[in-house]
Amino acid sequence: MAADDDEYVYDDVTGEWRPAAEMAAVAAEKSVVHDSAGNVLADGDSVVLVKDLKVKGANTTLKQGTVIKSIRLTDNPEEIDCRHDAIKGLVLRTEFVRKR
Repeated sequence: MAADDDEYVYDDVTGEWRPAAEMAAVAAEKSVVHDSAGNVLADGDSVVLVKDLKVKGANTTLKQGTVIKSIRLTDNPEEIDCRHDAIKGLVLRTEFVRKR
């Protein structure tokens, strides 16, 4: 049985009180961002597009093999924030990129 001084956090998903250390480990595991090949991505990495992407609102298509430099991770582990010469404020889904 856990000691009385352990911290517990309410888990909205399961509706249970769980140890804070366990919840922190689950949150850290979820926050890891992977590319389409399963490689771990980090801020500042360069990625390559794995397919042609039509960019909404820019009337442009980014071709397969285009290199995107200096990505930034977002709160969503399925999206990365990046810049391209033709498009500022570009957000890409991680399923369409591979780490370079």
